[in-house]
Amino acid sequence: MACCSSCALAEMATILNSLLPPCRPTLPARPSMPLPPSPSCLCTHKTQTNWIQVRGAGADIFFRDPYVLDENLSVELSSPSSSRYKTVEDLGPPQEAAKKVLKQYLTEFMSTRLGVRRESNVLSTSSRVADDGKLYYQVEVNIKSYANTNELAVMPQDRVPRLEWNRRYLSVLGVENNRLYELRLQTPESVFVEEESDLRQVMDSFRVNKVAG
Repeated sequence: MACCSSCALAEMATILNSLLPPCRPTLPARPSMPLPPSPSCLCTHKTQTNWIQVRGAGADIFFRDPYVLDENLSVELSSPSSSRYKTVEDLGPPQEAAKKVLKQYLTEFMSTRLGVRRESNVLSTSSRVADDGKLYYQVEVNIKSYANTNELAVMPQDRVPRLEWNRRYLSVLGVENNRLYELRLQTPESVFVEEESDLRQVMDSFRVNKVAG
């Protein structure tokens, strides 16, 4: 039997307090978030408490760097009523899973603005068996967004594309409790160069846990 929704979200918030990479300036210490008691469940990984939790951001749990707003971490779960995953291999090999991950990102970033286009590439895919004996997929993609400087211009030469953003997206996929768990990390490519080691530790620490029933 799965945890109730409030307990599940509370557990994920607790877990996320040990995962995030350090941000540049150090914020004053904040009191720990009061959470209702719940059994150990869902997932585990490292977190830094100086990232800020954003509620109502569309993900099950969402944290953001308070100084680099394009850098964030989220955990998303498939619906318990419509998913019956047994293993992450139900997604196919890592390369096929990467296509699904990239397609989902591009769907979420779809824009109705004139003159906007996205360039995307799957940078790497891999699989690993962690120390909990479970199989995980890791996917890295790059997405660039371009927009015209004058989208309403009549002449093509007046519509000059400019780079809006250039981001690295890192996902770790695991399956437990018949659900797909996805850890997502988003960071500007320029920041990724500086924080790659920390972000990879975050990815490597992700674990999904069996919910007691």
